[in-house]
This record gives sequence, C-alpha cells and structure tokens, in this order.
Amino acid sequence: MSEISNLYLFSYNSLQAFGWAISLFKVLCSLLATKSFHAAYAFAGEQLRIFQGLALLEIIHGAIGIVPNGPFLPFLQLIGRIHCLHATLSFIDEVRDSPTVFVMFVAWCSTEIIRYVYYAANCVGIDSPLLTYIRYSAFIVLYPIGVTGEFWLTCIALPYYKKYIMYADFFGYLPLSYYRFALFLLVTYAPAWLVLFAHMLKQRRLKLFKKPHQKKEN
Repeated sequence: MSEISNLYLFSYNSLQAFGWAISLFKVLCSLLATKSFHAAYAFAGEQLRIFQGLALLEIIHGAIGIVPNGPFLPFLQLIGRIHCLHATLSFIDEVRDSPTVFVMFVAWCSTEIIRYVYYAANCVGIDSPLLTYIRYSAFIVLYPIGVTGEFWLTCIALPYYKKYIMYADFFGYLPLSYYRFALFLLVTYAPAWLVLFAHMLKQRRLKLFKKPHQKKEN
C-alpha cells in the first residue's frame, strides 16, 4: 500500500472512530436526559446519518483495491443501515421513539468504534493483542443485536411504508413499491447476515488462532 493510501485510510478511520464515539456519547446522553429509551434518534440521528453515509466510501475502497475485502461485504453491511437511517428513520416520525432504535444505535456505535480504532491502529503499525481480541470477539454479541434491531425496525415501519407510499417518484418507474422492497429486505436479512457473520468468524480464526509459523511469516 502506498504511503498516500495509508495516510488517507488512517485519516478516514480516525475520523470515523471519533464520529461514532461522539454518536455513542449522544445516544447515552439521551438516556440520561430523558430517563427513557425513546430519544436516541432525536439526540444522535442526524450525526449518525452523516457518518453512516460517509461509510459508503468503503464500497469504493474495496472496488479500487486500497483495502483487501472488495466491495461486496461492505455493501451487504451498509444496505440495511442505510435503509434504516436514511430511508426509514429520516422520514417516518412514528418509529423514531421506538426503544429498538436506542438498542440498535448502541450496537452500531460500539461495533464501529472498535472496528475503526483497530483499522486506524493498523495503519500506523500498532499491533495490540488486546485490541485484536476485542475486534474479533465483540462482534459475536454486537452483530446479532444490531441486525435484529434493523430487522425489527423494518417490521414496525412496514405499515408506514405503505401508508405514505414512500419514494413514489422513484419507485413509480419500477415494478415494485418501497413497501415491497422492504419486504424483500426482510427476506434477505438472514442469508446476508449469515454471509457477514461467517466471514467474521473466519477472520477471527485467522487473527486469534494463528499457528506459530504463521505468526513468523506475518
């Protein structure tokens, strides 16, 4: 990797780690300020939209080869989140105060803080066994929580997709509505999540259970 690419990735990952950390702080502040789980979007929604939108760059990173994973896995992870943040919570007021949003946001933020700190550390040559262990272990709990939140949020938003005929200007040119698109997403959540989870389990084995000769080679 060139020095310019490495500097760019360090800057990108550091910015994302900072953004998601501030977002988590705001989500937790919503709990302290309101003593409820109903205000997470009001406190942190707009900021999360910015940093989650910025993460679309990771599809480009994979496509042009400056990271090794390719564009497919980032796309699988991002499509559900973009759907929840930009297509659902941004337009449907009735679902914003669901406790599901609070739980989902905490899982997302925790996952991303760990991930981006790990990537930023790698960019500057920091190899921390503790950070590596957290990176490839925390997802076992956080990923299912986040994906379950996305799935359930979509379920409770289904009546509103139909009620408001969302994105009719765009979907009017297609043989389906956003409501039907959301149903399609619900059907594909499980297989898409299994692909991502299996990939992470494979990476966990490679990172945490290397044989001695593999460590020397790396």
